[in-house]
Amino acid sequence: MKSVLKFASFILVLTFTSTLFAQQKSKRDLDNFRQPDKRGINVFEAPKDTVSTFEDVKVRIGGSFALQYQALDNDNSGAVPLAEVGSNFNLATANLDLDVALYDGVNMHLRTYLSSRHHNEPYVKGGYFQINKLEFISEGFLEDLMKHVTIKIGHMENNYGDAHFRRSDNAQAIYNPFVGNLIMDSFTTEVGAEVYYRTDNGFFGMLGFTNGKLNQSTKVSNGTSGGAAFLAKLGYDKQITEDFRFRLTGSLYNTGYAPNVYLYSADRAGARYYDVMQDATATSDDFRASRYNPNFTNQITAVMINPFVKYGGLEFFGTVEMTSGRALSEADRRNADQYAGELLYRFGKSENLFVGGRYNTVSAEIMGGDDININRFQLGGGWFMTKNVLMKVEYVNQQYKDFPVGTLLEEGEFNGFMAEAVISF
Repeated sequence: MKSVLKFASFILVLTFTSTLFAQQKSKRDLDNFRQPDKRGINVFEAPKDTVSTFEDVKVRIGGSFALQYQALDNDNSGAVPLAEVGSNFNLATANLDLDVALYDGVNMHLRTYLSSRHHNEPYVKGGYFQINKLEFISEGFLEDLMKHVTIKIGHMENNYGDAHFRRSDNAQAIYNPFVGNLIMDSFTTEVGAEVYYRTDNGFFGMLGFTNGKLNQSTKVSNGTSGGAAFLAKLGYDKQITEDFRFRLTGSLYNTGYAPNVYLYSADRAGARYYDVMQDATATSDDFRASRYNPNFTNQITAVMINPFVKYGGLEFFGTVEMTSGRALSEADRRNADQYAGELLYRFGKSENLFVGGRYNTVSAEIMGGDDININRFQLGGGWFMTKNVLMKVEYVNQQYKDFPVGTLLEEGEFNGFMAEAVISF
C-alpha cells in the first residue's frame, strides 16, 4: 500500500509540474545547473555562465522515474547455494529534485529519493549551496575573480572522478547510456566544500575537503568524532571544432583516518541488477550485490583518470582507477584497480538514438592475500522518445575469477537482458 501511495504521489507531482510548465519551457531553465534531461548528456561539472537571467527567487520542481524489466541468470561453483532469479519487473524508483535560484549567482539543489531498492521510504540523498557570484556582499565584489571561480558547500555528492557524472543515481538514469554502473561504483555524499577555477582556454581545477563521513554523528570512536578527506581534480575540456570535443581529467580522493570509508559503498539506492549473486539462505537483500567494494574501511587513496572524446556521433569514455587502503586491523595496504571503456555511436534526429558497448574489469587483493578479478561486458542501445523520456536495452555478462574456494563468488557469473524506461524533468 505504501508503494502505491508513493507512486501515486510521484505521478501527481509529475502531472502538476508538466501542466504548470508546459507552456513555459524556457522559464524552467535556471542558470548554472546541469539540465535534468537529454541536454545534460555529456555535461560534467555544472556549467558556469556569468550572464545572469536572475530576477527573483525561482524554484524548479523536478524529478525522475525509472523502471526495469530484468531477465538475468546467475551461477557459481555450488559451494554456497545461490538464490534463484527469474524474469520480472524491478521496484519502480523515483527522485524528487528542488533546484532554486536564490540570488544572482547563488543556487541551491536538493535531491530526495522517493523510492529506492534499499530504502522503500523517502529520504534525502543530499544537497548543496553553489556560489558563482558574490553580488550578495556588494555589487561587483571580486567580479573578475568570480568569472572563473565556483564554490560549492553542502552534504553533497562529492566530485571524485568523472564516472559519477554518467552513472545512474537511483531514478536519475537519463545520463547513463547503460543500465548498470561500474563494478567499483565510486560515489559518496559527505559534508564538505569544493572550490573550482576555470580558465578561458579549457583548463580547470578543483580543490575540496570533506569530513569523510556518510552518516553524520558527533559520537567519539577511536578517540575522534570523525576524520577528513581531501579531493582534487585537474582537467582540460574543450570543443576544439564543431564536431570534435576532447576532455581529460585526473582526480584524487585521499583520507587519513576515517571511522568508515564509504567511497565504494555509499550508494544506498542499491545496484541495478536485482537479486543476483545472493546466498539462498539470506534473510535480507544484499542490495549492493554485483558491485565490488575493496573494504578499505579506515584509510584510502584513490586516483581516477578519465578521457572523453566525441567526434560527430562517435563517443569514447574511459576510466582508469588505482586505489590502495586498509582497515585498522591490517598492517599493510592492499590495492584495487579498475579499468573501463565505453564506445558509443549516437545518431538520428538530434542524436536521439544510440548503440554502444562497455568493458569493465577489476583486479584486487582481498583480505587474506588472494588476488581476484571481476570482468563485465555490456552491450546496449537507447531511444530518446523525447528529451525527457528514454528507453534502454542491455545485454550484460559478469564473471568472477579466482575467488577463494568455498565462497559465494567462487566461479560466479550472471548474464542476461535488461530493459529500462526513464523519465526525467
